Amino acid sequence: MTRTYDSRTGVEALILDYNGVAGLQPPTAMWTRLADLAEWPDRHLPSFQDAFWAPRNAYDAGQLSDLAYWAKVLGHHPGPRWLRTLRDADTAMWTHTDPRVLDTLYRARAARLPMVLLSNAPAHLSNVLDATDWRRELMDDALYSARLGLCKPDPAAYEHALAATGADDPGRVLFVDDREDNCRAAAELGLRTLHYTGQPAELATQLLPVIAERTGS
Repeated sequence: MTRTYDSRTGVEALILDYNGVAGLQPPTAMWTRLADLAEWPDRHLPSFQDAFWAPRNAYDAGQLSDLAYWAKVLGHHPGPRWLRTLRDADTAMWTHTDPRVLDTLYRARAARLPMVLLSNAPAHLSNVLDATDWRRELMDDALYSARLGLCKPDPAAYEHALAATGADDPGRVLFVDDREDNCRAAAELGLRTLHYTGQPAELATQLLPVIAERTGS
């Protein structure tokens, strides 16, 4: 559900989730390729995805190395070359961005709206995202769970992101995430929230009044 807000009260900064907002969800073909690389029995995608997600929170939080994570997924340790192949294919699934979302964010950036990325992401993916042009051009800072040692919806994650925006009042910061539980946790700390449901117009509707307010247009 989308929580709207009155732009007349002012928004001073944006905290943005990555995957499912700026980042596109991977299609079935990419999941199938990863399952094939993992040599998953019978190419049974649902059971592979269950195994993939079961230890993911710990991996995202930096509690598991690449090797420890994939050993849990596979049920055994992959060799070094196989591990790199799995890690790189996994990372590639999460690096495709939505140009419509980025267009709105570039407009917000032109209006000098401070923006901070807050993402649950393992270490290697964090490094890859940090090297992208859009990340360097749009975000004042990027906070990743593997570096923080904790994942959303832990309240401390939002506190770190709020501090990174430089805003004193959480009620003047908009948090955008595709998961409702993450939005609820942010709202409990006083942030404004937008539960993003995959429609770029939702984000534009919320940000364009703020952009106009900041540019006087």
